[in-house]
Amino acid sequence: MFLRILRQTAWLIVYLFALIGFILVGGFFALRFGWTNTSGVVDYNDRYFNEVIGQIRQNEESNSAQAIFIENCRRFDKSSYDWLRATDWAVLKEAIVKDQAQIKKVSEETGVPARLLVSMLVGEQLRLYTSEREVYKQIFQPLKILGVQSKFSWGVMGMKEETAKQVEANLKAKTSSFYLGPAYENILDFKTTEPDNERFNRLVDQHNHYYSYLYTALYLKQIMAEWQLAGYNINDRPEILATLFNLGFAKSVPKALPQVGGALIEVGGQEYSFGSLAFQFYYSSELLDYFPWQ
Repeated sequence: MFLRILRQTAWLIVYLFALIGFILVGGFFALRFGWTNTSGVVDYNDRYFNEVIGQIRQNEESNSAQAIFIENCRRFDKSSYDWLRATDWAVLKEAIVKDQAQIKKVSEETGVPARLLVSMLVGEQLRLYTSEREVYKQIFQPLKILGVQSKFSWGVMGMKEETAKQVEANLKAKTSSFYLGPAYENILDFKTTEPDNERFNRLVDQHNHYYSYLYTALYLKQIMAEWQLAGYNINDRPEILATLFNLGFAKSVPKALPQVGGALIEVGGQEYSFGSLAFQFYYSSELLDYFPWQ
């Protein structure tokens, strides 16, 4: 009887390790072949975003831009902005303010507006607050902190390893449409002989999110450069930049009428596209004292 139980226990351990191995191998191939990449959707309010941006572009003063946005909101589904009144957003606001020094430092170094960086952060953190609900209740909510990812995506911005590598490569690729010029070529140079470990440690640092914001800013700047070279200026399109940030370099195809979308994120029982969250935050009055329009 004892030997039978011992054999059964041994086989159970073998099966358990086999299952763990299968999961780890599956995770490797999922990352290798892009199975974890976001497919995204086109936001059903895509036409609305294009109309509002068109009107905003006709006004040089930010106050006029805000007035136009508010006027358009009156004919838009107001329930879509309920996330700005959700508990998750109240928690996230406090967490973002704690990082204002790092965000502003990156903005000064790259020229990417701080508010634009925060617009990317909003969607990623609200997604994380929803998908990691137990961690949110136990840690994020009581401590009012940002979530740092370290599995399929890394850091507070949820950047994938292959995306981070391409950001680095683009900085030195002088013939690439993403090239930003010699001033940025060495901004991400590694200090050790183990770039993979250093990259990981940069992005998943729990106490310093500087590199998460820097990689994101450079990604956005590279996308802007690509579109500018093709004759399209999307520097003032937070919803398009957020969509492309969420979907990755491969989905960046410069064109006259880009579409708003990205992953669907549930906040307070409602779903929003990644791009629409960025748009709604950017043109709201939220956190303007810390991250004003530029």
